Amino acid sequence: MLIEFRVKNFRSIRKEQVLSLVKSTGEDLESTNWFQAPDPNNISLLNSVVIYGANASGKSNIILALKAMERIVINSARKTQRGDELPVTPFLFSSKTAKAPTEFEASFIKNNIRYQYGFTASKEIIFNEWLIAYPKGRPQKWFTRTYQKKSKEYKWELGSSFTGKKQYLVDATRPNALFLSTAIQLNNKQLQPIYDWFRYTSRISSTGGWGPSFTASECEENKKTKEEVLRFLKAADLGISDISIKAEKFDPTLLDSNLPQVMIDEMIEEFKDKEIFEIKSTHKTAEGKNIQLNFKEESDGTKKVFAFAGPLLDSLKNGYVMIIDELHDNLHPKIVEYLVKLFHNPRTNPNNAQLIFTTHETSILNQEIFRRDQIWFCEKNEEQSTDLFPLTDFSPRKGRDNLELAYLAGRYGAIPFIGRFDYVGSNSGR
Repeated sequence: MLIEFRVKNFRSIRKEQVLSLVKSTGEDLESTNWFQAPDPNNISLLNSVVIYGANASGKSNIILALKAMERIVINSARKTQRGDELPVTPFLFSSKTAKAPTEFEASFIKNNIRYQYGFTASKEIIFNEWLIAYPKGRPQKWFTRTYQKKSKEYKWELGSSFTGKKQYLVDATRPNALFLSTAIQLNNKQLQPIYDWFRYTSRISSTGGWGPSFTASECEENKKTKEEVLRFLKAADLGISDISIKAEKFDPTLLDSNLPQVMIDEMIEEFKDKEIFEIKSTHKTAEGKNIQLNFKEESDGTKKVFAFAGPLLDSLKNGYVMIIDELHDNLHPKIVEYLVKLFHNPRTNPNNAQLIFTTHETSILNQEIFRRDQIWFCEKNEEQSTDLFPLTDFSPRKGRDNLELAYLAGRYGAIPFIGRFDYVGSNSGR
């Protein structure tokens, strides 16, 4: 369960931006859109959050920031070697930030314990890292790490609540690796829930979305999962009555020899030891007969819904946090509404999974689908950096204001300013 995410100095984001899933005041949509978290402080969290904004406003960079934090947690000790760069890009349109570190912090609940974990990093090194746990509702500082520029060494504070071979873990941590990630590689059990939240609980799909492999592998391995996916596809009215999946080991000899060698090497590295799936969908003809299509022949929307099916059903089943950029892409507005409502229905979301997504689809921007605190906006300010802010800043009237019309009219900002374009062509002299 995600409580809050903070990011500073990342791509178009200059100043600290905060995305909160903490429920504000009001009991609207009480049985569907928010839940009581398993936290001693009785915190209430939202089941979903939507972010609107113009193209190039920075919506995707919020999702990319979450993804970058996840990648660094998972890979900095496992895949990154000494001297390798970390996947951060600061705000480059200011000399003050171009050489400053990027900052990430996530507050979340795992195994009924709240954690507040964050770090600052440049491409070369981790500057700061901290972890605060709330096992009984009260904060315990488990560790902090601060880089001293003069001595080029770290100052460490390891709290009494943090157990294990402390100095051994400190000595093993490289400047471009997280202490958290290093400790996990060295079998520290106490920090495992924090690492697992990033590795398994957070499911992030940036621009481009998921491929079909996860859904296909789940269907191929488990007959019950395949039945659930089929029910999901039928509910989405895609006209698919059945799917068949054939798995084969990746064979590099089948790659096109005319491809550049660099591309061939990358594909071999990415797909080695993985299965390649041949997917076929079954449709009913007007005469009631079955006809099979190669999945490549399906529409982009159908492919996207199928690719979503596996991660989405897995998230709903296990209470994961699903994070999607451009959910509306290639999807009908009613499909978007259908997907969102799956997270707002206690029957389809019994374990309080959460959905965070960006979209341009305004047909769902209404108070029957969302509480006012579930709606956020992104826009660029005068210095061309991203501002993220909630609808509640504007105090819309409960159940009365038409949010879609107000947004499109520019009342909340975060819409494009369309200027005049005069085409200068071959007839410009007339």
